[in-house]
Amino acid sequence: MPRDCPSHVTVRVRSGLPSLRERRFAAELERSLRETCERGEFRVVHYSIQRDHLHLLVESAGKQALGRGMKAVSARIARAVNRVFRRSGPVLAGRYHLRVLRAPREVRNAVAYVLLNARRHGWKRTGTAPPPRIDEASSGRWFDGWRQGRGAVSREPPPVSRPHTWLLRLGWRRHGLIDPREIPGAGAR
Repeated sequence: MPRDCPSHVTVRVRSGLPSLRERRFAAELERSLRETCERGEFRVVHYSIQRDHLHLLVESAGKQALGRGMKAVSARIARAVNRVFRRSGPVLAGRYHLRVLRAPREVRNAVAYVLLNARRHGWKRTGTAPPPRIDEASSGRWFDGWRQGRGAVSREPPPVSRPHTWLLRLGWRRHGLIDPREIPGAGAR
């Protein structure tokens, strides 16, 4: 795994759990991520919370750093679920899914996919585009790459780290800023 390439990670939870999109869970996860979003050779740069899974864009200094970082983040996700929903026991549904991102367009598409994933799920469920808005259950509030003059919209300290790799800092911008009206994977741009 190249250290100059970010990765898109999907973490699924077991079936039968309440929706992770509850505001209480999002707040607890953000609190927890603030404490661990940057762990030396591993960092969480973007995230989105869906009903039964989470998407993360991460950077790491190799396979071992990624493994250690994901182990820590996965444990924090599981503890947050158990705390918020007053339960105990296993939370995660197997291992995480990983995709290394190697090209600027691939990174741009992944950023849009992660930050606009709730919009994508809404479109798939109803067949109509939900109104464009920044998803409260994502790191979109701290993102400075929105099109149409939308900068970061939250003054709270971010629960994510600033990107260090060229691809996540600057490279993806070669293919255009992210429009909140996009529906990733739907050909809408």
